[in-house]
Amino acid sequence: MNYTLHQLRVFSKVVQLKSITKAAQELHMSQPALSIQIKNLQDQFDIPLTEVVGRKLYVTDFGMELYKIAERILHEVSTIDYKTMAYKGQLTGRLIISVVSTGKYVMPYFLNKFLKQNEGVDLLMDVTNKLNVLKCLQNNEVDFALVSVLPHNLKVHEEILTDNELYLIGSRKQKIESKPITKNEISKMPLIFREEGSGTRYVMETYFKKHNMQIRKKMELTSNEAVKQAVIAGLGNSIMPLIGLREGLLNGDLKIIPTVGFPIKSKWRLIWLKEKKMSPIAESYIAYLKNNKESILKEHFSWMDKI
Repeated sequence: MNYTLHQLRVFSKVVQLKSITKAAQELHMSQPALSIQIKNLQDQFDIPLTEVVGRKLYVTDFGMELYKIAERILHEVSTIDYKTMAYKGQLTGRLIISVVSTGKYVMPYFLNKFLKQNEGVDLLMDVTNKLNVLKCLQNNEVDFALVSVLPHNLKVHEEILTDNELYLIGSRKQKIESKPITKNEISKMPLIFREEGSGTRYVMETYFKKHNMQIRKKMELTSNEAVKQAVIAGLGNSIMPLIGLREGLLNGDLKIIPTVGFPIKSKWRLIWLKEKKMSPIAESYIAYLKNNKESILKEHFSWMDKI
């Protein structure tokens, strides 16, 4: 046998994605180059690793066994890399963060320079809805979670990153009155909601309940991007975090509708379990945030003050 680590990495990615094309894209390889690596690996075995049925790629039982072994080998190789860096006095290992979907507009800016300063740290960031984020935190599957609403049933520490302001938005064609609209006028609008479990939806519904507002729900969509596109297309209005609206506001596709009592305000918080034993990487990251938060806000989020 003469297979290489590179061939095992390529094969593992193909198994994970069930697609030659997607694996090539993720590995930044051309499709022919990746196919050659798979062929060279296959040529060393008499038993097929994969098969194509109806243009769909399937992994054989033998292929799955090889995949499991390859993953163990690749993990051990990564451990060697981490140990080498550790002996050089560098931080090594994984930083795992679960982020509510709108948080994807926030979290990368608070990670960028930290990761550049610590090249031995690998980031695993899962972007999902609020319910899944809190489930991962509760199960101790992550180092940190980024939320805009604190959980009621978990004891956590927090580091506040920045403000989270939600505004009523409409399309470029929507006529905006000279004076702010009232809560009664919002009740008559066809509103577009995020799905159940979304933090944005939770904030919206909490606001409506607090003010005894009966709302006309036009539709329900599963991502902020989908909601924005629906608003741009004129399908209705929505209440959304300012942090994710920059491009739409600057190019004029979206408009903020002045509204009595708005914006709805909360905070973007990085939270972690009080009882969690923090890794050296997690402790270093918290120290980094405390020392650099203000400069990050000034560099990347000052545009929000001008809206």
